[in-house]
Amino acid sequence: MKKTELVEKVATRAGLTKSQADEAVKAFVETITEALKAGDKIALKGFGTFEVRERNERTARNPRTGETMVVPASKVPAFKASSALKKEVNE
Repeated sequence: MKKTELVEKVATRAGLTKSQADEAVKAFVETITEALKAGDKIALKGFGTFEVRERNERTARNPRTGETMVVPASKVPAFKASSALKKEVNE
C-alpha cells in the first residue's frame, strides 16, 4: 500500500476529506520522527512500539574489492509489533 492509498482509506474510515486525511497522516509520521530523533519510545497499545536501536561499529568486506572496511556505529529506527497485531495478521 502506498501513501495515497493509505490516505484514501483513512479519509473513508474517519469521514475526512482526502486533504484532511493527508494532513493527519503527515502529522502522525512527523510526530513519530521527531520523537525518535529525541530518543523517545512510542508505544501504541494493541499496535506496537517504535524505538531507536543502536548498532555498534563493525568490520565488513567490500564485495567488489574484497577490502575490509569499518562500518561506523549508527542509530536505526525499529518497530516491534504487539502480540495483538501479530494475532490479527495471522488469523
